[in-house]
Amino acid sequence: MTRSLEDRVAIVTGAAKGMGGEICLALAREGAHLVLVAREPAPLEALARDVEKLGRRALVAAADVTDEAAVQRVVERTRAGLGGRIDILVNGAGVTGPVETPVWEIKTEDWDHVLTVNVKGTFLPIKHVLPTMIAQRYGKIVNISGTSGLRGYKLRAAYSASKWALRGLTRTVALEAGPHNVNVNALHPGIVDGPRMDRLCREKARTRGWTPEQVRAEYVQEMALRRVTTAGNIADAVVFLVSDASQNMTGQSITVDGGWDV
Repeated sequence: MTRSLEDRVAIVTGAAKGMGGEICLALAREGAHLVLVAREPAPLEALARDVEKLGRRALVAAADVTDEAAVQRVVERTRAGLGGRIDILVNGAGVTGPVETPVWEIKTEDWDHVLTVNVKGTFLPIKHVLPTMIAQRYGKIVNISGTSGLRGYKLRAAYSASKWALRGLTRTVALEAGPHNVNVNALHPGIVDGPRMDRLCREKARTRGWTPEQVRAEYVQEMALRRVTTAGNIADAVVFLVSDASQNMTGQSITVDGGWDV
């Protein structure tokens, strides 16, 4: 640990589980205070206790990131409870949507849900955090996208469309916020070990008549490093992007996928 984020204030959406939890703990180890945002309060409260064990403050903010009023309340509570600053925003909230589904079979309501959570749920925190970052002339924003925002992704049209949208949003906001010393980057994880990967393997296996283990093995064979990305790998990349080590990087797409999209 370098304590590269000593006393920075970070809001993390999608904080309750998986990558979000690992990102929060990694930021806390580097000295940041955390505002934990997700829909369900119980996992956030457990995570807050872990953050506090590291000697950092943690505010639990159960909220739906697609609800503008709720997002505004999170920002106001952050400013009131943690000294008026917001230094870091990590937009990690997202859903996977239909799996192994051709575009002509996707239900319109499923399409709308994916785009609303993944795109609107990233736009709203950015919209309401940026005025504070601009006023203090400092800020780091990381949008968690995915390798499906870098290439076509067969049978995942809604998810891929949402991740491509995040890439465009990232680059545009970087241009607008850059003159105010705010860095905005996108992090593109590949397949990340955990419940989402397990679900994806099960769905693919069901459609193909395979076992989930066969699907997982196929993914691994497509990776240059022959190993699956972990939540910890993603958290390490986030720490880099929100630290001063990346001070002259903005509008970029950083991929952490074990060499899957090479």
